[in-house]
Amino acid sequence: MRTVNLPGGEAVPVLGLGTWYMGESRSEFDREVAAVRHAMGRGIRLIDTAEMYGNGGAEEVVGAAIADGGVAREDLFIVSKVLPSNAHHDDVIAACERSLSRMGTDYIDLYLLHWRGAAPFQETLDALDALKTAGKIRHHGVSNFDKRDMEEWLYCRGGSAMAMNQILYNLGRRGPEWDIMPFCEQLGVPVMAYSPLEQGRLAGAPVLSEIARRQGVQPLQIALAWVLAQDNVIAIPKAVDPDHIDQNIAALEIRLSGEDMAALDAAFPPPKGPSHLQML
Repeated sequence: MRTVNLPGGEAVPVLGLGTWYMGESRSEFDREVAAVRHAMGRGIRLIDTAEMYGNGGAEEVVGAAIADGGVAREDLFIVSKVLPSNAHHDDVIAACERSLSRMGTDYIDLYLLHWRGAAPFQETLDALDALKTAGKIRHHGVSNFDKRDMEEWLYCRGGSAMAMNQILYNLGRRGPEWDIMPFCEQLGVPVMAYSPLEQGRLAGAPVLSEIARRQGVQPLQIALAWVLAQDNVIAIPKAVDPDHIDQNIAALEIRLSGEDMAALDAAFPPPKGPSHLQML
């Protein structure tokens, strides 16, 4: 597994498992737990979740999976997020405690503000720093922040400890390449790409089918390989089907040629100017 480094030097896998839309149906609970365990069994060590997903249900899925998943907790890198409605100081502390309880763990490796809300950044950061001091979280960062948001966050006391910005990024959503990703690179802050396959909607792109045919793989594997080929980027595709998980892992071995990259640039052009950061 290739890695990227957090600002402090800690290596983090470039491929993880997302859990958005997990935990929404009790009838799917066992299947989703099995999917997380399958991913762990195949070497996935980064798991992304959030209190928003399934109103905490996804965190319960993660908790059940890691409780008996055959991987030591210290070998996992678990990411969760606090809702902006819980971003005031005391609410951050309480939300984190609830997330820890749902996952049955003593700490979260990376805790993110899910997106910007009404709470002052300084208030949120003070709570995150308190959680870090207490050993409840190891790192903290942001999600769905554009460059201006990041600059404001960094200006606050403790903001320079930002370890990650999780954003929507894939072949069809290349706007962050204009300013957010270069800014993150300058700071040494990795980008975590959520929905790197545009929730499967990229599958019908003819250029992906053509490159996949030449490589003997599936079109979405090409889309994921492209994200994984970007510097300083972590991808967290969500998958429940074991075959899809296996395909995502196999995308790590795909090498795109210069010709392939040029064809993808032609079909999915890079940005020619700034744009509003998109969200799903």
